[in-house]
Amino acid sequence: MTRPDQPTSAAVSDDALFGPEAADYARYRPGLPDAVIHLLAATQHGVPAPVLLDLGTGTGQVPRALLPVLRRLAHVYLVDVNASMLEAARAAVEPVRGACTVDVFTGAAHTFAPAAPGRAPTLITCSRSFHWMSRPEVLSMADRVAAPRAVVAIMGDGSLWTHEAHWTAALRALIQRYLGEDRRAGPHGTYAGPDRRYEDDLADSAFSAVTEHSFPVARTWTPEEVIGYLRTTSFARPTLFAGHHPEFEDAALRLLQDHAGGGVLKEDAVFTVLLARRPGGEA
Repeated sequence: MTRPDQPTSAAVSDDALFGPEAADYARYRPGLPDAVIHLLAATQHGVPAPVLLDLGTGTGQVPRALLPVLRRLAHVYLVDVNASMLEAARAAVEPVRGACTVDVFTGAAHTFAPAAPGRAPTLITCSRSFHWMSRPEVLSMADRVAAPRAVVAIMGDGSLWTHEAHWTAALRALIQRYLGEDRRAGPHGTYAGPDRRYEDDLADSAFSAVTEHSFPVARTWTPEEVIGYLRTTSFARPTLFAGHHPEFEDAALRLLQDHAGGGVLKEDAVFTVLLARRPGGEA
């Protein structure tokens, strides 16, 4: 699984990138495929009271989808650097949590520590966010806090910047006309090419027994949904356009409407899940 490009500026943080857009993020970011949720639930077979640690939880997509499927889930840790995202995540899981308890941790993923003993995570998930983290430190933290047979799931499916289609290529070119050729990573940096795969990070960690699972995903977007999605990204968020964002959105909407056959735009993605265990753990 090749990771997304890494921002060149170490000053970029999730808090700076994703602070004001929690509502748009919850509305426009695609959810996880059902097959992925069932795969995650299956890793907890035989675990009487599973505990989920969701790193970079954002608006809580993972626990929100997993709780109705894994009804034995006893406790959830929601971890994010951004308080508004965590507020949205807590609200998202409340209607489906049942007897499951929830703790919220505001801070970088690698600094997480359980508030109380006795709730060691049996499943640690990181969806579409591992590339923003200090990955070796996150995996070291996971080794410290996780149950002996815990599973770490690193997963994602790229973005509309990386998706190759006629309409995404035209949209990318439009963004570059406004923001320059390099892909932006929020207000302080740009993206460079990948230099290390997630598999290599895991191979150097305690969770070096890895299996890969790939799920084709066919999505349709309306032009308006793509515009909403762009507001949540690090490469086309409104603050990057220096006052020209309304002009950009008007141009982007016209472009997308021109490419939308039957009013929709098609994306064929692949959602990849790396399931990692300590050697000797159950497969």
